[in-house]
Amino acid sequence: MSEPATNQRIAVLIDADNTPPRHAGPLLAELAQYGVATVKRAYGDWTTNQLTGWKDNLNQHAIAPVQQFAYTTGKNATDSALIIDAMDLLYSGNLDAFAIVSSDSDFTRLATRLREGGLTVFGLGQRKTPASLVAACDTFIYLELLGDASGESSDSPADGADGADGADGA
Repeated sequence: MSEPATNQRIAVLIDADNTPPRHAGPLLAELAQYGVATVKRAYGDWTTNQLTGWKDNLNQHAIAPVQQFAYTTGKNATDSALIIDAMDLLYSGNLDAFAIVSSDSDFTRLATRLREGGLTVFGLGQRKTPASLVAACDTFIYLELLGDASGESSDSPADGADGADGADGA
């Protein structure tokens, strides 16, 4: 477990296809206890109606949207874009930590690789997050425990988390 260090530079990479937008503020507030979010990006196909709930949160929290079209049905181009950016950021040498915001087990190897590179990895996801991703992170924070607990019981498609990217943890 890593100790909180408020001067850590953190890259916050959000799988918007897999994370309800109402968690944006609370997760950034939580990460502020550990350092400064110097990179804040949310990945998804912003041309779809699925992510409309995210648009206000992007502006409110200065999160840069990263557009990734779905090239074909059933594939996960968004995850690939997030992983490529994470590796580019790792090799830039300007960061101390990463926050991977997703409940998708596909990011387990990314978390492991970032830790092998000597960086702290914070995972943030819903209770449905597979144990493999939880274990691959230095610290894992369940989104349901952050912020206002009212209305936390349902992560409906209107929240931007319909699992359309195969992010059911499988």
